[in-house]
Amino acid sequence: MKVISVGQLNRYVKSVLESDGNLAAVYIGGEISNFTHHYKSGHLYLTLKDDTAAVKAVMFKGHASKLAFRPEDGMRVIVRARVSLYEATGSFQIYIEEMQPDGVGALQVAYEQLKKKLAAEGLFDESRKRPLPPYPTRVGVITSPTGAAVRDILNVLGRRYPLAQVVFCPVLVQGEGAAPSIVDAIQRFNAAKAADVLIVGRGGGSIEDLWAFNEEMVARAVAASAIPVISAVGHETDFTICDFVADLRAPTPSAAAELAVPDRARLWSQVQILRSRLEIGTRNTINTAAARLKFMQDKRCLSAPQYYTEEQAMRLDYLTRRFASAAQRQLGTADRRLAAAASKLDALSPLKVLGRGYTIGYTADGDVLDSVHRVAVGDTLSLRMADGTVDCTVTDVKEET
Repeated sequence: MKVISVGQLNRYVKSVLESDGNLAAVYIGGEISNFTHHYKSGHLYLTLKDDTAAVKAVMFKGHASKLAFRPEDGMRVIVRARVSLYEATGSFQIYIEEMQPDGVGALQVAYEQLKKKLAAEGLFDESRKRPLPPYPTRVGVITSPTGAAVRDILNVLGRRYPLAQVVFCPVLVQGEGAAPSIVDAIQRFNAAKAADVLIVGRGGGSIEDLWAFNEEMVARAVAASAIPVISAVGHETDFTICDFVADLRAPTPSAAAELAVPDRARLWSQVQILRSRLEIGTRNTINTAAARLKFMQDKRCLSAPQYYTEEQAMRLDYLTRRFASAAQRQLGTADRRLAAAASKLDALSPLKVLGRGYTIGYTADGDVLDSVHRVAVGDTLSLRMADGTVDCTVTDVKEET
């Protein structure tokens, strides 16, 4: 009896599996579960299962980097893989080399996944989109130098608004290297501030042809652009990720050119209308001013200024006479009031009383003597009469009861 090691057993089984040509390239359909993406190594690890069984699977970085979509748990896929054994653990597993969604194209899945991701980040929000400049002096065009799109854009720009300078940056619009080429052009325009508005696009085609404008790097470059971007990819029914991120989406490259610049004929028409309004307004203003001037000229104060001064002189004379008359009346009334007051005051004067034979007595201190109780025998008094004063001495005091 020959005894072998576990390693020898696993190595033998692995060699048997890998030597079977039927297991070298097997197409398997199933549902993804236990999906893990090791970002450091880039390898994908998953389990592929159906209703009856499951098998472990790995997809190395070299093959995984070519996937247009991101695998997820629950996604049904079809894979091309080789069958083998992982010697270290004795695990039976498949090594996936190609993978595509079952029933839906890989590009369509990738499109929906990226659309959902960028929408969640707010890159499609209307609030972040900026208005286009109304009168751009430089229009940047990013497209293929050989396609019909560039000819259509240049024709429309030249016809509608020849005042604008066209700055053209040729790029790849499909195939390998197209997305980096578009990103580089957008970044160069922004770094040099070479345009007031950008048109990014190409003519129509299949989803594969338009795929460069569905790349995440292009979408983020458009979103980060400081220059407003018009996306003009494909025909009217074609929608790309670039359309959703751009500040404005045009159904065709020709429509993008029409949206980027104003119409010269329409501007000229507006200028003519404004010119006509200006002329009419100026004429009306002049006519109104002339009418006011004529009205002022016809006033008598200007045509015969002496009439105005004479009239004002007459008014002054009239007011002066009225003032003098009023002043005279006021003075007469005041004189009469003064005379009446003087007469009343004179009637009440003590001198009038003295003139009728009365006398006013004063004490030695000069106080008016108004009671016998204020004097005593021997006091000296002064008697004021109408024509003089008599000093006397009190010899007797008699009180009347």
